[in-house]
Amino acid sequence: MSLTELLLRPVLGSPAKPLITHYDDKQGSRVELSVATTVNWAAKTANWLVDEFDVEPGDEVAVVLPSHWQTAGVLLGAWWCGARVVTETAGARVAFVAPGGASEAAATAVVSLHPMGLGLPAGSVPDGAMDYLTEARLSGDQFSPLFPVPGDTPALGSSTVDEVLAEARSRASGLGLSADDRVLSTVEWVGAEGILAGFLTPLSAGAHLVQVTDADPAKLASRREAERTTADLPS
Repeated sequence: MSLTELLLRPVLGSPAKPLITHYDDKQGSRVELSVATTVNWAAKTANWLVDEFDVEPGDEVAVVLPSHWQTAGVLLGAWWCGARVVTETAGARVAFVAPGGASEAAATAVVSLHPMGLGLPAGSVPDGAMDYLTEARLSGDQFSPLFPVPGDTPALGSSTVDEVLAEARSRASGLGLSADDRVLSTVEWVGAEGILAGFLTPLSAGAHLVQVTDADPAKLASRREAERTTADLPS
């Protein structure tokens, strides 16, 4: 079973429950994703990767993006179809990069990071690249893997599905996190360690992640109060 299915299966019974709330202090935005919305974006991404790029279990998909609600959809979609997420673009079947980001992958998908989910402005898509949001949103809302994803399939860097899930759950347990928690984090999802610590750890516990990107330290106390958070991720 894929890492995405293993992570999301425990929360599927509460589709309206908030799963990820993303603040971008530089943009001044707040976006909340329910379980259902998160699953929807992951499914669209997985379908797009399979239909457009023929991604199969073990294929490398590079994700070079900041901590953002759109990045969550990219990561979960990649894992759902069995991709091995890497953070270097060279050799990857497809790379997801921010506007202006460089890529050496066979194909490049630019993620707009627009707070309201708009695609790239007309004429701004680099030659040879694709606009992820505009393209992927046309894909199906449900995903059924074409191939099984065994636990020994590489999922993040050199770590397998089973290893990544076990490590994330171990960290969540060490922090005392549970599905009842609302977790504030300013951890950037940079490299495999950042993705594991800042994204997978709270998600593996079924906790509600309140992610603050480009955090303004002066606003963190008000974020905790407004979101009624119960724990902070160590940065």
